Amino acid sequence: MKAAGRTGAVITLAGALALVPITAPTAQAADTGITVSRIVINGGKPVVVGTHDVQEPPVTFRITLPAGYSTADPSGYTAEPFLYHDTAPAKAGAEGSGLYTGSYICYETSSRIADCEGNLRIDPYYRLDSNNDATTWKVAVVARLMKASGQLKAEEYTATSGRVQIKRWAKATVNASPEPVAKGKTLTVTGSLTRADWVKHKYTGVAAGLARLQFCKKGSTVYTTVKSVRSSSTGALKTTVKASVDGYWRWTFGGWDTTGSATSSGDYIDVR
Repeated sequence: MKAAGRTGAVITLAGALALVPITAPTAQAADTGITVSRIVINGGKPVVVGTHDVQEPPVTFRITLPAGYSTADPSGYTAEPFLYHDTAPAKAGAEGSGLYTGSYICYETSSRIADCEGNLRIDPYYRLDSNNDATTWKVAVVARLMKASGQLKAEEYTATSGRVQIKRWAKATVNASPEPVAKGKTLTVTGSLTRADWVKHKYTGVAAGLARLQFCKKGSTVYTTVKSVRSSSTGALKTTVKASVDGYWRWTFGGWDTTGSATSSGDYIDVR
Protein backbone atom coordinates (compact mmCIF):
# COMPACT_ATOMS: atom_id res chain seq x y z
CA MET A 1 0.00 0.00 0.00
CA LYS A 2 1.26 3.48 -0.83
CA ALA A 3 0.10 6.83 0.48
CA ALA A 4 -0.06 9.72 -1.93
CA GLY A 5 0.73 13.20 -0.76
CA ARG A 6 -2.62 14.77 -1.52
CA THR A 7 -3.44 16.42 1.79
CA GLY A 8 -7.08 17.22 2.27
CA ALA A 9 -8.14 15.41 -0.90
CA VAL A 10 -11.25 13.29 -1.00
CA ILE A 11 -10.99 9.89 -2.67
CA THR A 12 -12.57 10.05 -6.12
CA LEU A 13 -13.34 6.38 -6.87
CA ALA A 14 -16.39 6.09 -4.62
CA GLY A 15 -18.03 9.18 -6.02
CA ALA A 16 -17.24 8.39 -9.64
CA LEU A 17 -18.65 4.88 -9.45
CA ALA A 18 -21.44 5.66 -7.00
CA LEU A 19 -20.30 2.89 -4.69
CA VAL A 20 -22.52 1.98 -1.75
CA PRO A 21 -21.04 0.43 1.40
CA ILE A 22 -21.96 -3.21 2.03
CA THR A 23 -22.76 -2.21 5.57
CA ALA A 24 -22.21 0.81 7.73
CA PRO A 25 -20.00 -0.74 10.41
CA THR A 26 -18.44 1.13 13.24
CA ALA A 27 -14.69 1.42 12.92
CA GLN A 28 -12.87 -1.71 14.02
CA ALA A 29 -9.97 -1.06 16.38
CA ALA A 30 -6.92 -3.32 16.47
CA ASP A 31 -4.12 -3.50 19.06
CA THR A 32 -2.12 -1.42 16.61
CA GLY A 33 -4.49 1.46 17.28
CA ILE A 34 -5.31 1.60 13.58
CA THR A 35 -9.00 1.69 12.68
CA VAL A 36 -10.43 0.77 9.28
CA SER A 37 -13.93 1.86 8.28
CA ARG A 38 -16.10 2.63 5.25
CA ILE A 39 -15.19 -0.64 3.51
CA VAL A 40 -16.87 -0.99 0.11
CA ILE A 41 -16.30 -4.10 -2.02
CA ASN A 42 -17.40 -4.23 -5.67
CA GLY A 43 -19.87 -1.44 -5.11
CA GLY A 44 -21.88 -3.65 -2.75
CA LYS A 45 -22.63 -6.11 -5.57
CA PRO A 46 -21.84 -9.85 -5.63
CA VAL A 47 -18.56 -10.94 -7.19
CA VAL A 48 -19.09 -13.58 -9.89
CA VAL A 49 -16.10 -15.88 -10.45
CA GLY A 50 -15.39 -18.44 -13.17
CA THR A 51 -12.92 -21.33 -13.23
CA HIS A 52 -9.65 -19.69 -14.27
CA ASP A 53 -9.89 -15.95 -14.85
CA VAL A 54 -8.66 -13.82 -11.96
CA GLN A 55 -11.26 -11.35 -10.70
CA GLU A 56 -10.17 -8.04 -9.15
CA PRO A 57 -13.22 -6.36 -7.60
CA PRO A 58 -12.63 -2.76 -6.48
CA VAL A 59 -12.32 -1.94 -2.80
CA THR A 60 -12.37 1.39 -0.99
CA PHE A 61 -11.81 2.00 2.71
CA ARG A 62 -10.66 4.58 5.26
CA ILE A 63 -7.65 4.26 7.58
CA THR A 64 -7.39 6.23 10.82
CA LEU A 65 -3.97 6.14 12.50
CA PRO A 66 -3.17 6.25 16.22
CA ALA A 67 -1.50 9.24 17.85
CA GLY A 68 2.15 9.56 16.90
CA TYR A 69 1.67 8.29 13.33
CA SER A 70 1.05 10.39 10.25
CA THR A 71 -0.32 9.67 6.80
CA ALA A 72 2.60 11.74 5.51
CA ASP A 73 4.83 8.77 6.39
CA PRO A 74 3.38 5.77 4.51
CA SER A 75 6.30 3.59 5.59
CA GLY A 76 5.00 3.64 9.17
CA TYR A 77 1.83 1.60 8.66
CA THR A 78 -0.23 -0.68 6.47
CA ALA A 79 -3.87 -1.74 6.66
CA GLU A 80 -5.44 -4.04 4.07
CA PRO A 81 -8.80 -5.84 3.91
CA PHE A 82 -9.22 -9.47 2.89
CA LEU A 83 -12.09 -11.96 2.68
CA TYR A 84 -12.67 -15.13 4.65
CA HIS A 85 -15.56 -17.38 5.64
CA ASP A 86 -14.06 -19.26 8.56
CA THR A 87 -15.07 -18.70 12.16
CA ALA A 88 -12.24 -16.24 12.78
CA PRO A 89 -9.93 -14.14 10.63
CA ALA A 90 -6.80 -14.90 12.62
CA LYS A 91 -3.91 -14.72 10.15
CA ALA A 92 -6.20 -15.91 7.35
CA GLY A 93 -4.46 -13.66 4.88
CA ALA A 94 -0.98 -14.68 5.93
CA GLU A 95 -1.81 -18.39 5.92
CA GLY A 96 -3.44 -18.25 2.50
CA SER A 97 -6.93 -19.32 3.57
CA GLY A 98 -8.39 -15.92 2.77
CA LEU A 99 -8.83 -14.05 -0.48
CA TYR A 100 -6.08 -11.54 -0.08
CA THR A 101 -5.68 -8.00 -1.30
CA GLY A 102 -4.04 -6.73 -4.43
CA SER A 103 -2.49 -3.26 -4.65
CA TYR A 104 -3.74 -0.01 -3.11
CA ILE A 105 -3.12 3.69 -3.20
CA CYS A 106 -4.14 5.95 -0.33
CA TYR A 107 -4.72 9.69 -0.26
CA GLU A 108 -4.29 11.89 2.81
CA THR A 109 -7.54 13.30 4.10
CA SER A 110 -5.91 14.66 7.23
CA SER A 111 -2.69 14.10 9.15
CA ARG A 112 -4.05 10.83 10.58
CA ILE A 113 -6.75 9.82 8.08
CA ALA A 114 -6.23 8.33 4.63
CA ASP A 115 -8.85 7.21 2.11
CA CYS A 116 -7.73 4.23 0.06
CA GLU A 117 -8.69 2.52 -3.19
CA GLY A 118 -7.53 -0.66 -4.83
CA ASN A 119 -8.57 -4.19 -5.70
CA LEU A 120 -8.94 -7.60 -4.15
CA ARG A 121 -7.40 -10.43 -6.15
CA ILE A 122 -9.51 -13.59 -6.43
CA ASP A 123 -7.79 -16.42 -8.30
CA PRO A 124 -10.36 -19.25 -8.48
CA TYR A 125 -7.84 -21.88 -9.52
CA TYR A 126 -5.78 -21.46 -6.34
CA ARG A 127 -8.14 -19.75 -3.87
CA LEU A 128 -11.50 -21.46 -4.45
CA ASP A 129 -11.37 -25.22 -3.95
CA SER A 130 -14.97 -25.99 -3.04
CA ASN A 131 -18.31 -25.07 -4.59
CA ASN A 132 -19.40 -24.25 -1.05
CA ASP A 133 -17.19 -21.19 -1.43
CA ALA A 134 -20.16 -19.69 -3.31
CA THR A 135 -21.45 -18.04 -0.18
CA THR A 136 -21.31 -14.82 1.82
CA TRP A 137 -17.72 -13.97 2.73
CA LYS A 138 -16.74 -11.82 5.68
CA VAL A 139 -14.30 -8.92 5.54
CA ALA A 140 -11.32 -8.71 7.86
CA VAL A 141 -8.32 -6.39 8.02
CA VAL A 142 -4.65 -6.98 8.65
CA ALA A 143 -3.06 -3.88 10.17
CA ARG A 144 0.61 -3.27 10.90
CA LEU A 145 2.67 -0.55 12.56
CA MET A 146 6.34 -0.24 11.72
CA LYS A 147 9.26 1.08 13.74
CA ALA A 148 11.50 3.84 12.44
CA SER A 149 14.05 1.12 11.68
CA GLY A 150 11.56 -0.54 9.32
CA GLN A 151 10.96 -3.50 11.65
CA LEU A 152 7.47 -4.65 12.58
CA LYS A 153 6.17 -3.02 15.77
CA ALA A 154 2.63 -4.42 15.98
CA GLU A 155 0.33 -6.57 13.86
CA GLU A 156 -3.34 -7.41 14.22
CA TYR A 157 -5.95 -9.36 12.22
CA THR A 158 -9.36 -7.88 12.93
CA ALA A 159 -12.88 -8.86 11.84
CA THR A 160 -15.31 -6.25 10.54
CA SER A 161 -19.03 -6.38 9.88
CA GLY A 162 -18.47 -6.11 6.13
CA ARG A 163 -19.84 -8.85 3.85
CA VAL A 164 -19.69 -9.73 0.16
CA GLN A 165 -21.40 -12.52 -1.83
CA ILE A 166 -19.25 -14.64 -4.15
CA LYS A 167 -21.10 -16.51 -6.91
CA ARG A 168 -20.26 -19.13 -9.53
CA TRP A 169 -20.12 -17.85 -13.10
CA ALA A 170 -22.85 -19.26 -15.37
CA LYS A 171 -23.03 -19.69 -19.16
CA ALA A 172 -25.90 -20.33 -21.55
CA THR A 173 -25.88 -21.54 -25.17
CA VAL A 174 -28.63 -21.75 -27.81
CA ASN A 175 -29.36 -23.48 -31.09
CA ALA A 176 -32.59 -23.20 -33.07
CA SER A 177 -33.41 -25.53 -35.97
CA PRO A 178 -34.23 -26.20 -38.72
CA GLU A 179 -32.56 -23.31 -40.56
CA PRO A 180 -34.32 -21.94 -42.52
CA VAL A 181 -37.81 -22.91 -41.40
CA ALA A 182 -41.16 -22.66 -43.14
CA LYS A 183 -43.65 -20.22 -41.65
CA GLY A 184 -46.02 -21.96 -39.25
CA LYS A 185 -43.79 -24.99 -38.84
CA THR A 186 -42.26 -26.23 -35.61
CA LEU A 187 -38.96 -24.76 -34.52
CA THR A 188 -36.91 -26.69 -31.97
CA VAL A 189 -34.78 -24.57 -29.66
CA THR A 190 -32.09 -26.31 -27.60
CA GLY A 191 -29.18 -25.15 -25.51
CA SER A 192 -27.31 -25.69 -22.30
CA LEU A 193 -26.93 -24.05 -18.92
CA THR A 194 -23.61 -24.54 -17.12
CA ARG A 195 -21.73 -22.94 -14.25
CA ALA A 196 -18.23 -22.87 -12.81
CA ASP A 197 -17.22 -25.95 -10.85
CA TRP A 198 -14.36 -24.90 -8.56
CA VAL A 199 -13.46 -28.51 -7.73
CA LYS A 200 -13.21 -29.79 -11.32
CA HIS A 201 -12.02 -26.42 -12.70
CA LYS A 202 -14.49 -26.57 -15.58
CA TYR A 203 -18.11 -25.69 -16.35
CA THR A 204 -20.71 -28.34 -15.48
CA GLY A 205 -24.46 -28.57 -16.03
CA VAL A 206 -26.97 -26.66 -13.92
CA ALA A 207 -29.90 -28.93 -13.03
CA ALA A 208 -33.44 -27.51 -12.67
CA GLY A 209 -32.39 -24.01 -13.64
CA LEU A 210 -35.35 -21.89 -14.79
CA ALA A 211 -34.40 -20.49 -18.20
CA ARG A 212 -36.56 -18.16 -20.27
CA LEU A 213 -36.73 -18.55 -24.03
CA GLN A 214 -36.77 -15.10 -25.60
CA PHE A 215 -37.33 -13.81 -29.14
CA CYS A 216 -36.25 -10.60 -30.88
CA LYS A 217 -37.86 -9.78 -34.22
CA LYS A 218 -35.53 -8.85 -37.09
CA GLY A 219 -34.92 -5.10 -37.09
CA SER A 220 -35.63 -4.75 -33.36
CA THR A 221 -33.39 -4.79 -30.31
CA VAL A 222 -36.06 -5.83 -27.80
CA TYR A 223 -36.29 -9.43 -26.60
CA THR A 224 -39.57 -10.73 -25.20
CA THR A 225 -40.08 -13.93 -23.21
CA VAL A 226 -41.96 -16.66 -25.07
CA LYS A 227 -41.88 -19.44 -22.46
CA SER A 228 -39.88 -20.77 -19.49
CA VAL A 229 -38.18 -24.15 -19.27
CA ARG A 230 -36.34 -26.04 -16.52
CA SER A 231 -32.94 -27.43 -17.45
CA SER A 232 -32.38 -31.20 -17.27
CA SER A 233 -30.11 -32.94 -14.77
CA THR A 234 -27.20 -32.30 -17.17
CA GLY A 235 -28.11 -28.66 -17.82
CA ALA A 236 -29.74 -29.30 -21.22
CA LEU A 237 -32.49 -26.97 -22.45
CA LYS A 238 -35.09 -27.87 -25.06
CA THR A 239 -38.50 -26.71 -26.23
CA THR A 240 -40.51 -26.14 -29.41
CA VAL A 241 -42.29 -23.09 -30.81
CA LYS A 242 -44.13 -22.19 -34.01
CA ALA A 243 -42.08 -20.18 -36.50
CA SER A 244 -43.74 -16.92 -37.60
CA VAL A 245 -41.22 -14.21 -38.53
CA ASP A 246 -37.47 -13.79 -38.96
CA GLY A 247 -35.57 -13.08 -35.78
CA TYR A 248 -33.24 -14.13 -32.99
CA TRP A 249 -33.79 -16.73 -30.27
CA ARG A 250 -31.91 -16.88 -26.99
CA TRP A 251 -31.97 -18.42 -23.50
CA THR A 252 -31.61 -16.30 -20.36
CA PHE A 253 -31.14 -17.46 -16.75
CA GLY A 254 -31.69 -15.14 -13.80
CA GLY A 255 -29.24 -16.82 -11.43
CA TRP A 256 -29.42 -17.96 -7.82
CA ASP A 257 -27.89 -16.90 -4.51
CA THR A 258 -24.86 -19.05 -5.35
CA THR A 259 -24.85 -18.64 -9.14
CA GLY A 260 -24.61 -15.66 -11.47
CA SER A 261 -27.04 -14.91 -14.27
CA ALA A 262 -26.41 -15.96 -17.88
CA THR A 263 -27.73 -15.03 -21.31
CA SER A 264 -26.81 -16.79 -24.53
CA SER A 265 -26.07 -15.03 -27.79
CA GLY A 266 -28.99 -14.77 -30.21
CA ASP A 267 -29.46 -17.46 -32.87
CA TYR A 268 -30.94 -15.99 -36.06
CA ILE A 269 -33.63 -17.97 -37.87
CA ASP A 270 -34.82 -17.20 -41.38
CA VAL A 271 -38.55 -17.91 -41.70
CA ARG A 272 -39.77 -18.52 -45.26
